[in-house]
Amino acid sequence: MKKRFVLPVFLLIQILLVQVLACFPEVVEAHYSNGLFPLLAVASRTVLGGLPFSAGDLCYLILLFLGLKWWWNNRIGFFKNWKQHLLKVLSFLSVLYFLFHLLWGLNYYRIPLHKKMQLKSTYSFEQLERFTQKMVQQTNALQKALTHDTATKVQYDYTENEMYTKAILGYEAMPKTVKLPRYTHTSVKSSLFSYPLSYMGFGGYLNPFTNEAQVNSLKPKYTSPITICHEMAHQLGYASENECNFIGFMAAWHHKDLYFKYSASTFAVTYCLYHLELMKKGSSKRYKNQLNEGVLQNFNENKLFWQQHQTVINDFFAYFYDHFLKMNKQKDGMESYSKFMSLLLNYEEKYSLVLYAH
Repeated sequence: MKKRFVLPVFLLIQILLVQVLACFPEVVEAHYSNGLFPLLAVASRTVLGGLPFSAGDLCYLILLFLGLKWWWNNRIGFFKNWKQHLLKVLSFLSVLYFLFHLLWGLNYYRIPLHKKMQLKSTYSFEQLERFTQKMVQQTNALQKALTHDTATKVQYDYTENEMYTKAILGYEAMPKTVKLPRYTHTSVKSSLFSYPLSYMGFGGYLNPFTNEAQVNSLKPKYTSPITICHEMAHQLGYASENECNFIGFMAAWHHKDLYFKYSASTFAVTYCLYHLELMKKGSSKRYKNQLNEGVLQNFNENKLFWQQHQTVINDFFAYFYDHFLKMNKQKDGMESYSKFMSLLLNYEEKYSLVLYAH
């Protein structure tokens, strides 16, 4: 076989192997998610965690520059030599596909968290109502404790870096019932792409090649702690968005810092109100009316931020990421973010959340 065909053929072989592995989540869980991956992830965070900038974002910029340079150098007669160029592109994708799955991507095929925790996968409307009432009360109490005034929105004086440093304390306080591996060697950075991320509709992301948690530093600060904790869950090898929402909530909620708790509670309330409406139109109104004016101001602050950045770019990346998730065994796509309510409600029913004493 000629050398130029080796990597493209290897790409096809990889795709088939990954599909086979997806049928054996126990194997992935035992030998990758709890075997090879933690070693690679900790090594990456150890090497790159101390850098004051995002190494992964810098690599993306370099790749973008090299890609544009390659296209520019080959623009003349590009379509005439399309076979040669296609093989080069496939060779590059083959290497990228290999590194993605080796360094993080196989976590998409591990055992679902609700099965490991022996939690139900469905919940009732009454169960959701009870939890919503509880979280509304908790959110109001936290807002008042932080502002001493029910009509004032919560403002964070922390810098982004201070929140990145504090976040690990939430993971250290995580109840043993969640059964997470220990998080060590923090590697959380403000993304160099925070501005475009805002227009793409993302609050953060994990770089799967460097295991750096990237946070959009431009969005409202009260949402940052839950975003940070969510991306840290990805760093631990949880690929499913609903699982990372659950783990991120638990880490922020069990944090001693009230600002982290407030970020978690407002996050939960937002999803509770959304799911109440999905299950019964108009059912969220009475709970929303109970929220303090200061909480509603925070909600409006977040809503306004994303509305100001809503463009066709946002729609495109929502469509793209929705299909990316579906290709990686998350059949609900972008809706998988919301599925964390099942984990949260059934965990609360089985173990009960430790509530904020006010």
